[in-house]
Amino acid sequence: MVTKMKLLVINGPNINFLGIREKSVYGTQDYDALLQMIAKKGQEENCTIEVFQSNHEGAIIDRIQDSYFDGTEGIVINPGAYTHYSYAIRDALASVTVPKVEIHISNIMEREEFRKVSVTAPACDKQIYGEGLQGYLMAIDHILTMTTA
Repeated sequence: MVTKMKLLVINGPNINFLGIREKSVYGTQDYDALLQMIAKKGQEENCTIEVFQSNHEGAIIDRIQDSYFDGTEGIVINPGAYTHYSYAIRDALASVTVPKVEIHISNIMEREEFRKVSVTAPACDKQIYGEGLQGYLMAIDHILTMTTA
């Protein structure tokens, strides 16, 4: 029996407000559209993709740590604002050895200065930004390539 690859997508603070917050930056598609897009990708790639969202740093850390034990084979993470200052999330990411991709919907390099610094990216294998919601699919593709290579 072939087992499906198990991936985890983690969304940090305010990502659940897609389609509500700063539409000129993040677009008009809502969070449910993102969830549907990721679910469709999972079906197409024959893999199980769990999506976890929290506005709480500790909950995100707990979920990363749980991934060590639950068979997760790759992580896509959009840490939101925690990207710029959460060394705790960075350390949790560094603790798990599965492929990890950091994703940002907007082009963080063309925004405020503080957004250009990511303390979490060095604990990941790749960072994708400025590709809109499609960046999530690109991150999933990257992880699938890493795990099948």
